[in-house]
Amino acid sequence: MTAKETVQKILDESMVGTMATVDNGKPYSRYMTFMNDGLTLYTPTNKKTEKVDELESNSHTHILLGYDGEGFGDAYVEYSGNVSISSDDELKKKLWNDQMERWFDGPEDPNLVILKIEPAAIRLMNKTGQPPEDISL
Repeated sequence: MTAKETVQKILDESMVGTMATVDNGKPYSRYMTFMNDGLTLYTPTNKKTEKVDELESNSHTHILLGYDGEGFGDAYVEYSGNVSISSDDELKKKLWNDQMERWFDGPEDPNLVILKIEPAAIRLMNKTGQPPEDISL
C-alpha cells in the first residue's frame, strides 16, 4: 500500500482525532469527531464555541488522526489545513448522525455549523519501518 493509500485508509477509518487552533499566538487542542470526503475533513461543532472564534481569527489548524494507542508502530496522520465555517443546510443533513443528538436538536439546529478542512500539508507518520512521508496534494 502506498503512503497516500495508507493516509486515505486512516482518514476513512479514524473518526476521532485532535484538532489544534491558535488564540493569541498559543495553540489549543481538543478531541473532535471527523468525517471525510477524500482528503477533505469535516467536523460538526457549535457556532458559539471558542474554537469557532479562534478559527474566524486564524483559519489554520493542525489535526492528528489514526493513532490506535496500541504501542510503537501505529501509523497516524499529521494534517495541516485551512478551515471554513459552513452553515449549509444540505451539508449539515449529509453529515448528520444520531450521535450528534447529544449536542444539537437536529441538522436544522441554528447553532450547528460544520468545519470544512481543506488540506495544506499531510504527512504519514510512524508507519512501521518507514520514515515520515509527505503526501503530495
